[in-house]
Amino acid sequence: MTGPAPYRIVIAGGGTAGWMAAAAIARTMGKAVDLTLVESDAIGTVGVGESTIPPLATYNRLLGINEADFMRATRATFKLGIMFDGWKRAGDSYFHSFGLTGKDHWSAGFQHFWLEGLRRGHTQPYDAYCLELLAAADNRFAHLPDERMNYAYQLDSTLYGRFLRGLAEADGARRVEGRIQQVALDGESGNIAALVLDSGVRIEGDLFLDCTGFRALLIEQALHAGYDDWTHYLPCDSAIAVQTESAEPPPPFTRAMAHDAGWQWRIPLQHRTGNGIVYCSRYLDHDAAQERLLGNVQGPVLTEPNRLRFVTGTRRKQWHRNCIAIGLSGGFMEPLESTSIHLIQRAILRLIRMMPAGPVSERDIAEFNDQQNADMLQIRDFLILHYKVTERRDSPFWRQCAAMEIPDTLAQKIELFRETGRVFRRNEELFAENSWVQVMMGQGIVPQERHPIAGKLRDDELAKLLETLRETTRRTVAGLPDHGAYVARYCGVLPQGQAR
Repeated sequence: MTGPAPYRIVIAGGGTAGWMAAAAIARTMGKAVDLTLVESDAIGTVGVGESTIPPLATYNRLLGINEADFMRATRATFKLGIMFDGWKRAGDSYFHSFGLTGKDHWSAGFQHFWLEGLRRGHTQPYDAYCLELLAAADNRFAHLPDERMNYAYQLDSTLYGRFLRGLAEADGARRVEGRIQQVALDGESGNIAALVLDSGVRIEGDLFLDCTGFRALLIEQALHAGYDDWTHYLPCDSAIAVQTESAEPPPPFTRAMAHDAGWQWRIPLQHRTGNGIVYCSRYLDHDAAQERLLGNVQGPVLTEPNRLRFVTGTRRKQWHRNCIAIGLSGGFMEPLESTSIHLIQRAILRLIRMMPAGPVSERDIAEFNDQQNADMLQIRDFLILHYKVTERRDSPFWRQCAAMEIPDTLAQKIELFRETGRVFRRNEELFAENSWVQVMMGQGIVPQERHPIAGKLRDDELAKLLETLRETTRRTVAGLPDHGAYVARYCGVLPQGQAR
């Protein structure tokens, strides 16, 4: 007697999105699904999502991935946050770190106690109370007990896809080489029935994942899910990426350097550095952008510049009929806060929680889309913050950003913080209170008031609190090893034939 046939899941496209999905589904679902991934070696991937945020460590743990093996395979370094240069005004810098600053009280964040300290004459900056920030500034890193060091990775996304492919295939995923010639629809239901390859092979399935990137071959070209354009809020529409030889030991952070028409990234890996320029083509043409990028990199250039055009926004339905968009096919958020791989991860884990046991439920579709849309809106608002709250008026681009209307949700968050120092995290949104505080104060917002509970402390109590937090943080950082040396010992790629 045989059981029901396995649920057939077909993934269209490989790259980071496709292989992240394949690895997670194959590892979690096992033989309960029949998993096929279709990709063509002739079609390249974007391959520039190299800077990540801490939830990726959780994703890897869920898959049972050994961290040192993963980092060695992807030539990864550790990341403690992002250095923002020139966002408040040209020449200024601030750091958006992972983790916490100081110590919160249940009734009020640490910023209220720090602000009260300023009022009473304390002069130490807010940065002095953040472990990850001070460690990054000193180029130090180590794993600490109780996971007290919050970190992410800077990695080669192409190598990450290759690493995950090995896991997925070992767990039963099947890869089919070929270019998708046609997306065949069921004439009665309107669902996707099969992918037809240029070889004539027909791959049928029950559920299809669109990992075809900006082409959105299934979700848009075949099913016409629609797209919301957010260019008004996030006007950059172009990027150029290039890789260079490492010119210095890799620091444990990514750089985001503002210029007069956008910004430039620098991401240090073990074996090279990822570089790119993001810009608004209305104010900077492609040739000038490439010249600017190549004139502001460190080390010899290893690759030809890779030009990208994009429209920031989101697919109106990321799950439509029996198709789910994963990654760039579902929408695009520029890489300012390194959220691209995170959005892939969120969609995959959300799908696994809602994995159909039979026909697709319309309730599942609605819930998935609501949750995905909430993620996109919350990240969108956080990105807009960087452009809107600025003192820069030195170019038409920055004057446009300063003058643009912003969503009411973001305006409320900004003005609440400006007036009261408060930040509230809603509905498990990605960026927590400390992230909003660091970016808003880094870009020049100083709250007018603070929570009255901070005023309850006597001068000596407040001084002791601030000094103890500062000294504990300073002492911990002083005991950390150099980041580059730690990476070399923990997960460095050794010369061929040399034993670890």
